[in-house]
Amino acid sequence: MPTDKIDLTITPLKKKELPKLVNVAREAFLQAFTEGNKPENVSAYLDEAFAYSQIAKEFQEAASHFYVGKLEDTIIGYTKINEVPAQTDIHDPVSLEIARLYVLEEYLGKGVGKKLLDFGIDFAKEKGKKYLWLGVWEHNARAIRFYEKNGLRIFDSHPFPFGDEMQTDYLMRIDF
Repeated sequence: MPTDKIDLTITPLKKKELPKLVNVAREAFLQAFTEGNKPENVSAYLDEAFAYSQIAKEFQEAASHFYVGKLEDTIIGYTKINEVPAQTDIHDPVSLEIARLYVLEEYLGKGVGKKLLDFGIDFAKEKGKKYLWLGVWEHNARAIRFYEKNGLRIFDSHPFPFGDEMQTDYLMRIDF
């Protein structure tokens, strides 16, 4: 695949695409979080948060919105956007949370993540929100640099249970 940007289409997730999304979500999570974590913690979290039944339940939540990034008809990334009351932490009605933004490793650096993030920012603005926020693992330096490069700033942190350990996620935001 060439290193230049790719032509990404972003669409709302359709129910019939749930199995494909689950596969992409699991693969992208493994690619992003296997290094630096205990295998048993990765496996436990994967089975809890990325099980088909869990994602299908989240898909049914009216305050959660799933959008998939496609190259032709293949899902290569996605974002899950939460409004109150589905937000994981802040629960501020003037905010929007990007609860997940994942891109398959082979497409990193090709503009896919930026397009998904920009989509989330535009979505928040269209909804009249004052800011967009997200949580990112403190040891995910690549993601933190990406978000900072795109205007988000760390404003807080929170504990994140991950298997048998408690990790720290930075909370980052961009104001409009």
